[in-house]
Amino acid sequence: MLVYINGEIVPEKEAVVSVFDHGFLYGDGIYETMVAYEGVIFKLNEHLRRLYRSASLIGLTIPLKVDRLESALYETLSANVLKNAYVRLTVSRGPGPIGLNPDLCPQPTIAIMAQESKEYPELLYEKGVHLIISETKRNLKEAIDPRIKSMNFLNNILAKIEAIKRDAYEAIMLNAQDQLTEGTISNIFFVKDNVLCTPSVACGLLDGITRGTVIDLAIKENIQVKEGEFLKEDIYAANEVFITNTSLEVMPVSKVDEKTYPVGEITKRLHQAYKQEIKKSLSSRKKVP
Repeated sequence: MLVYINGEIVPEKEAVVSVFDHGFLYGDGIYETMVAYEGVIFKLNEHLRRLYRSASLIGLTIPLKVDRLESALYETLSANVLKNAYVRLTVSRGPGPIGLNPDLCPQPTIAIMAQESKEYPELLYEKGVHLIISETKRNLKEAIDPRIKSMNFLNNILAKIEAIKRDAYEAIMLNAQDQLTEGTISNIFFVKDNVLCTPSVACGLLDGITRGTVIDLAIKENIQVKEGEFLKEDIYAANEVFITNTSLEVMPVSKVDEKTYPVGEITKRLHQAYKQEIKKSLSSRKKVP
């Protein structure tokens, strides 16, 4: 693998970061994960807008303008001879003396990694995946703004450990009011009485790019959408459930804790609509040569 780091594309063994980098020391930084299909990075503008929003919310100045960062992403794909790829863009506070003051770090670290994307087993989309409601609560939105896609992922990791221990694919976290928020790497949707429900961002969750796309597609499909405050009992009472993120797209859920669900028609419709949205994006002019 070749990695972009601070303006250079180098072999992964040479893509090193200082132990004094505040991303390493304190998790002080932001990131975005994206997927390229046939040489086109899907929803790139939306991902970059969110990246710069995250940077603004933590007082981090990204030293590259949007067009240069976009070029760097495509240069990394091209260097690795990839058309269909998982792409991660990370911007940390950068190296500096030990201490929490951001002013100690004059130059952020920018890293881009791209690796071949592997399709999820079709059986998962046919049968669905198992989720749990974790005991680990979502960080208070008043403590860490959920609009920041931060490198500090310990909250999510603790919930993921619970899922692994219970042989589940993903864990859903509740907030301090015991309302549904999101998974460790996904947003959650469920269908009740033909209404598509998903927790509101006001509950303390990241406004996922795929989440927003699915909501827009549902409206186009004349599916009623309700963003609101929901308890775990609401998802237990659902007719169908699915999760979303950039790489999973629309993944059906077969079980939440001990409650089971079929792979429903609305889930199937929205996944198909999402696939069509990807195809539309392939007409974009910006492709890997």
